[in-house]
Formats: sequence, C-alpha cells, structure tokens
Amino acid sequence: MTMLLNTGKLAGHTLFITGASRGIGKAIALKAAQDGANIVVAAKTADPHPKLPGTIFTAAEEIESVGGRALPCVVDVRDEESVKEAVNSAVEQFGGIDIVVNNASAISLTGTLETPMKRYDLMHHINTRGTYLVSKLCIPHLMKSSNPHILNISPPLNMHSRWFKNHVGYTMAKYGMSMCILGMAEEFRDAGIACNALWPRTAIITAAMVMLGGSEVDKQCRKPEIMADAAYAILTKDSRTYSGNFAVDDDVLKAEGVTNFDPYAVDPNYPLMPDFFLDEFDSTAVKQAKELGAVPRFVEGKVADKDTSKAEGQVAQVFANIESFLSSELVDKTKAVYSFDVGGDEPGKWFLDLKNGSGSCGRGDPPLAADAKFAMTSENFFKMFSGSLKPTTAFMTGKMKISGDMGKAMKLEKLMGKLKSKL
Repeated sequence: MTMLLNTGKLAGHTLFITGASRGIGKAIALKAAQDGANIVVAAKTADPHPKLPGTIFTAAEEIESVGGRALPCVVDVRDEESVKEAVNSAVEQFGGIDIVVNNASAISLTGTLETPMKRYDLMHHINTRGTYLVSKLCIPHLMKSSNPHILNISPPLNMHSRWFKNHVGYTMAKYGMSMCILGMAEEFRDAGIACNALWPRTAIITAAMVMLGGSEVDKQCRKPEIMADAAYAILTKDSRTYSGNFAVDDDVLKAEGVTNFDPYAVDPNYPLMPDFFLDEFDSTAVKQAKELGAVPRFVEGKVADKDTSKAEGQVAQVFANIESFLSSELVDKTKAVYSFDVGGDEPGKWFLDLKNGSGSCGRGDPPLAADAKFAMTSENFFKMFSGSLKPTTAFMTGKMKISGDMGKAMKLEKLMGKLKSKL
C-alpha cells in the first residue's frame, strides 16, 4: 500500500483544528473532510498574508470541495474569549465536538541570549498555553462524544541535552504540548478521551519550513499528507484503547500496512532531512543516502579511504578549492560576504567575499562586514562542503549556528554543491 485510504469512519464527526488554514493543520482537515467530517478551521488568518498562503476562508472552501462541512473561525489560541467563542460556535453549528487537533505553534530556533522575551512568550503562549486552553474548553464536549480524541502535533519527550542546548525556549514550548498529553491521557482515561501526540520522522514542507530553510529545502522534505494520513489512522482508533502515545508518522502508517513512502516525498530521489527530537537523526540520514546510492565521502566521522587522524588542513583545502573557481559571475549571483568561526581540530576564522570584484577568501575576518556568520566544528565544516551534511540539516540539529541574513546564508548551499566533486 502506498497511501492510507479513507474509511468513512469520521463521517459526521466534528474536528476542532487549530492552525488549520495551511500546512499540516489543513492537510489533516482535508483528509477528515473526505469522510464527510465537520471541520472547525480555528486560525488567525482571516485576510491574505503577504508571505504565507491561505486563510480560514480559503481553507473552508477546500474542505467543502472534498465533501466536508466547514466553520471558519478567527481564533487566537492565546485569547481565552476567542477560543470560547469558537467552541460555542462549533457546538451550535454541529451539535458538539468529537476531536481536537492542537496544531497551532510558533518557532524560534535561537539560543538563550538571542531569544527576545517577546518571542519566548509567543512560543509558550501559543504552543503550551494555547494547547492547554483549547483542550480544557473542548473537554466538556468531548466527554459527550462516542469516540473522543485529542491529538497534539508535538514530539516525544526526549531529555537528551542536544535538543535543548541550541533552542531551549522552543524545546520547552513544544515539550509543554507533549506534557499536556502525558498528563491528560491519564487524567481522562476513565472518561474515554484519547490523548496522543504525533510527530514527523522527517522535515515536512510547509511555509514555515521554507522560511527557515530557503526555497530549495523542499526536496529534502515530505509532504504534509503523511502527517494527515497518520493523524487519520490515530483519530479513527478506539479512544479507550489507544491513548497516551507519542507516535511518529511513518511508524503509524507502517502499522496500517503502508510500505511505499515515495508518494509522500517531494522528491523521492533526494535524501530526506529528519526532523527534531528523534535521536536516530544522523543514522537515518546516512542510511537514506546509502539506499539512494549517494554515499558521501565523509560519513560517520570518516573520510572515505582516509583516516580522520590525517585530516589536518581540510578546512584550508576547502578554501583553496573555493579560491580556484571564484569569478565575477559567481559574485553577481551571490552578492554576499560570509564569515566562518571554525572550532574543533582546526580552529580559526575564515571569510568568503562573494560581493566584491571577482571574489576572495582566506583566513581572518572579512574585509567588509559579513552578511551571514557561521559557527561550527572543522569536522562539520568539511562534511558540509563535501556534500554529506546539508546546511539546513546542520542548522536544524545545532551542528551549525547562523546569524545575519538567513536568505543569503542559504545561498551558500549552491556553492557547496559545486565543491563536492573537488574534495
């Protein structure tokens, strides 16, 4: 089986989905709507956003076009009155609420000193408090349902420090959503309300991912439909026997008999970028690369046919190779100055000027202020420039820190691609 088919089990059921105007939330809504479900589109976007696609009204149109009924509601999950009004409208329109999907979330992949308290508060008010509030106000109605579910789009609780050190504020906020599941699953077990969490194995292509990773990140991602299918599998289970689980999308679908995941990939021929909070991140990426016949020369800490103890001067060699193909044409295409703070076995500062003349690079600080600054170990530096570690992957896993213009930083990925054959 390649994709999970609809069964009709959600016909007539009412789903209250936060953040349903786009991305994963909308994909879950459309999957349920194909059964003939009622969908409360609870999101903030009533007017078109200049950078993000979709509104609650366009999402409602799509839901009804595939067979569902939709109630678009302007909802700010931080505002109790806003949520109350939407819940009351849902009950009045559809007669009750059977399922809650807490999908709305805010993200900032920044360290403690780089995270403004306004952004910290936003993440915690939307992710943790918003999830708690929406669940709290819907639970009295869920208690009247024959098969009630709460599903939070949040990760397994993983106390490994690597998932905290680079963006502790965001991790705390997402784990807050997961802690709601941990507690509510037991609190409402006797009431028959299933409380589960769902998280993607790989990066999912959404507007937020494009903003984080740039326009070319999509090839490393799966489509939101994989999360929608996994959510559907969970929400159609018996609420009294399936609760308190921290599920991963492809695990759920494998248990349902799905064996071919290529239809979920944006580009099945491209190695996938695993998501946060799952410890098999590195091994999964390497395995996928091997399966695709794209085994990088630098894998799992070793350079092919070389011992890492002989890797002295690799960073210098990278810059020597860069220097060999600098050109005014490359400068015209890039228009950016980069600085690199390299640690590990080969510590030092380096720069790459792709803004002036025919370009230049070398040791030390750049001649002009850098548009984007990178910090990483020499090992990860070489991995990136030899093609075995994607910059977006390095950034999202904390192996590389970036400051400055993110758009110009992501342009560097193309340059790295040119170097792969030279290293």
